[in-house]
Amino acid sequence: MVVKRLQFPSFRSSLSAKLLILTTLFVLLAEVFIFVPSIARFRLVYLQEKMADAHLAILALDATDDRMVSEDLEMELLKHVSADSITLKRPDQGTLVLANPEPLDVDYQVDLLEQDVFVLILDALRLLAQDESRKVRVFGPSPKNPEAFVGLVFNDGELRAEAASYAFRIILLSFVIALMTAALVFVSLHGIMVRPLRRITRNMIAFSDSPEDGRRVINPSERHDEIGVMEQELASMQEAVQVSLDHKTRLAALGTAAAKINHDLRNGLATARLISDRLTNSEDPDVREVAPALLSAIDRAVHICGQMLNFSREGEVELVKIEVDLHEMIGELSESIRLAESLSIVCQNHIPPGTLITVDLEQLYRVFENLVRNAEQAGADLVEIRCEDESDCLIVTVADNGPGIPDELRPKLFKAFKGSTRKTGSGLGLSITRELMRAHDGDIWLDVSELGGACFCLEIPRDSGRADKSREDVVFG
Repeated sequence: MVVKRLQFPSFRSSLSAKLLILTTLFVLLAEVFIFVPSIARFRLVYLQEKMADAHLAILALDATDDRMVSEDLEMELLKHVSADSITLKRPDQGTLVLANPEPLDVDYQVDLLEQDVFVLILDALRLLAQDESRKVRVFGPSPKNPEAFVGLVFNDGELRAEAASYAFRIILLSFVIALMTAALVFVSLHGIMVRPLRRITRNMIAFSDSPEDGRRVINPSERHDEIGVMEQELASMQEAVQVSLDHKTRLAALGTAAAKINHDLRNGLATARLISDRLTNSEDPDVREVAPALLSAIDRAVHICGQMLNFSREGEVELVKIEVDLHEMIGELSESIRLAESLSIVCQNHIPPGTLITVDLEQLYRVFENLVRNAEQAGADLVEIRCEDESDCLIVTVADNGPGIPDELRPKLFKAFKGSTRKTGSGLGLSITRELMRAHDGDIWLDVSELGGACFCLEIPRDSGRADKSREDVVFG
């Protein structure tokens, strides 16, 4: 199989480019929220200054006795304010007017007393959208005297030109600010995030090419943020992968060696069985009593020789399921343990008779035998096997009175090569046990023993699959 070589993307589709574009867009979006109110504010200030100038200009009428000025002076005052007419209304002082003699056609009016934020923004945008100047009448309280009301009519062309110029400067400044901010953010985030992520990505690609090479494991930096945690976790994961690969290599070597000796071992066991068959005809009643258990043990050893490579092979454990009386199976195990001179442990069977389950007999027997032998090797002299009936499964407990499991071993108890409680142990027993239980759609875990030692709980589905009819006639002898 050809593995496609991964490569870093081009700058256009890279994380750096996306970061730069998004930062620029977000800054421009923020500038829009600043630009719109600022245009409305510019228009309002312009109108207020216009009204203040108009107020000062019309006050020239107060300097005369009849509150009138010559036509030339009137035009000069209106020209100074760039207005067509000015009106001033003061409490108890009447009305002053400066007006162009030509008739005035007003296009729209602006009442500064009724202007809220949204109206000011809408009017400012409408002003920028105009394609020609129009006559506008503005009225409201004078900035010089809130009790005086000023009204004036003027051409908004100058206002529109200055607002457009102001808007252009704001937009230009916004682009400059956006680019500068985006550049600074880009440089900062590129150094803080993108470059470390590219380093991690390069390491992952290099590690995938040769995971067995210890030099490919990433060297975590001294950072204490999320990137630092990522580097540390990646290093831990890569080390765990290398350990796992080492274990698989050892298992492969073990499988190769086992395959070479399996044939000779089976021949030796076959010879032992032939000789053991003759013990059933012995005149000694004690020998005849022991012979069936011996034959059963040899048959089981022959079967285990055929299955001993399962753990080192890939794929799920193959099960041949039959309906089994768990009480009878544990009874046979207890009897085998009692007759074995090499074992000094008592196995008490508290499983109710008639407890039927559909399992692989040999594999489940192997699970319980392994747990009992582990308890004996740990120093226990008593094992109690009980069960609790759940709705769809049995919870079987195997409790002993041994020293228990040390706390430092509990997290890695079911891991291959790591969960052994003995210095000479391989650490495969409980790992294989969990694998067999999960192959039955069950599980195994460690619990607290009332006897003071270890207590293993096994979840066994009552019917985890259809029984193999070719083995329905299997009985315990």
